[in-house]
Amino acid sequence: MSEALSTVVKEACTAADRDPTRLMDIVNQVQRKLGQVSPTAMDLIASELGCQRVEVESVVSFYAFLSAEPQGKIVIRVCNDVIDRLEGADAVLDAFADALGIRVGETTPDGRITLMTTPCVGMSDQAPAALINSHVLVDLDPSKARHIALQLKASGDPHRLVTKLGDGNNAHELVQSMVHNNIHQTGPVVFAEFAMGSALRKALSMTPQEVIRDVKTSRIRGRGGAGFPTGMKWDFARAAPGDRKVVICNADEGEPGTFKDRVILTERASLMFEGMTIAGYAIGADLGILYLRAEYLYLRALLESILDERRAAGLLGKGIGGKAGFDFDIRIQMGGGAYVCGEETALISSCEGKRGDPKNRPPFPAQKGYLGRPSVVNNVETFCCVARVLEQGAGWFAQLGSKGTSGTKVLSVSGDCKRPGVYELEFGITLAALLKLVGAEDAGAVQVGGPSGQLVGPASFERTICYDDLATGGSIMVFNRSRDILGIARGFVEFFCEESCGYCTPCRVGNELLKERLDTIIAGRGEPSDLAYLEELGAIMKLASRCGLGQTSANPVLTTIKHFRPEYEARLRAPQRGEQRRFDFNAAVAGAERIAGHQSVQHGAHEEHGTAE
Repeated sequence: MSEALSTVVKEACTAADRDPTRLMDIVNQVQRKLGQVSPTAMDLIASELGCQRVEVESVVSFYAFLSAEPQGKIVIRVCNDVIDRLEGADAVLDAFADALGIRVGETTPDGRITLMTTPCVGMSDQAPAALINSHVLVDLDPSKARHIALQLKASGDPHRLVTKLGDGNNAHELVQSMVHNNIHQTGPVVFAEFAMGSALRKALSMTPQEVIRDVKTSRIRGRGGAGFPTGMKWDFARAAPGDRKVVICNADEGEPGTFKDRVILTERASLMFEGMTIAGYAIGADLGILYLRAEYLYLRALLESILDERRAAGLLGKGIGGKAGFDFDIRIQMGGGAYVCGEETALISSCEGKRGDPKNRPPFPAQKGYLGRPSVVNNVETFCCVARVLEQGAGWFAQLGSKGTSGTKVLSVSGDCKRPGVYELEFGITLAALLKLVGAEDAGAVQVGGPSGQLVGPASFERTICYDDLATGGSIMVFNRSRDILGIARGFVEFFCEESCGYCTPCRVGNELLKERLDTIIAGRGEPSDLAYLEELGAIMKLASRCGLGQTSANPVLTTIKHFRPEYEARLRAPQRGEQRRFDFNAAVAGAERIAGHQSVQHGAHEEHGTAE
């Protein structure tokens, strides 16, 4: 064991108070400093924490940003989601590979640079994008990629790539990012001017029960996508038995095409923290956790400085606002690159220093969440809205929006439109009005709510964006009439295959079967019966999957069959009389034979008598 490795591991464990529930902090720090969490490092971490080595390895093997194998000092992660690929990400990736002389997943011979792909990094409005360590590069093309590769080979310093700073806090000395906010329309809730502490002071003049009553009266629903009534969730947590309760902000914005939380974190973090603190007062919590996705590491220093500012102002810590007994503080928990951690129970598992495996429900987090304590989990935007409800009044908020969904919604718009970016609009706007606003003149399809939402066509453009019609956590992806609908659906299914935690069979196997049958149809070998097969498989996945990922991951297929059925039917062929789909036995068992190291018993028989039809 090298002295450097031992020192890094011990420093990481000491910084986390040798607390096994802070394992994510420890392995993230080791990864950043050493470029891997090696088997030796795992042994040492387990020894330092007094836990089993398998617990450490299970975490390292689960998250995409962690690796047991050595990676370069510089890791290039090219975003390969559907929007980025339509904007040319594949050509960008090829240019990086050619300039570096390596393939995806490889490291340059000198061990300095590793090339990877990654799903959505929250930059769909300025695609193609890539992460180089924690630095974000946007609006890439093959020429830029080759130039970047040459610069990295020469200097070895990703920071030198930042040549022009973005707007707002992207130019802050603690951020120094090239990212643009692209805020095209602000509203009266999230992006309105805000005086730090104004909402919290009003909350503290009320009882916790009165705060929850106002949140209920405002009719605010969770902005993460599910739309569960926020006040009801808080009421459950306050009523749950337990002396220590927890408020968790879900900033794991991993849904492809979603980036509005990234902009809120950049420009309205204090408003979000104020909402978390109000939640802490309302439910009787002493701890708040901001779960920040690994892709947004570049914002952490800014967020920590804002927390320090609020502590200095008496808005966090002991006796907040002079209220005796109200002790509440917030810490930031970094993720490790796992889409499933956007599901609240998987997020809680990650906060506890475990794999991001979803938990069985009941009990629900409001009853038994983080470390078994009653916990409220809400989205970044939800906490901003709550602060505004307390500041401006429940009645003011309730009169905004549509009849069934109050307030505004911050939307992330990307794809085939003239003005991609962020829009804060009142609920109830029609999709047609939104498309006109963003300059989508040739829209043939719109993905509402990210891959787990629904892809709709022109017949649905007069529908409204709200939780009673077209629900969305924020993602709006526009596709013009030239785009291949089945190719888009296939890209989303491929994403779910990659991001499934693998715990339950309906999701782990079901997504692979969806992709397999889609490939058959796209290749022109599909039959009419395949559509019924896909619909039945999707229904089974929705019913039998353990968490929200598997329950919604068939939506790209189900909603495209529903709204774009002719696109499927045009690629199907009618089987000839008496014809059955060919089954190649030898191909089917070839993989298992390689693993076993010998041919199957039936292999020779099929070679002799021919492949079964």
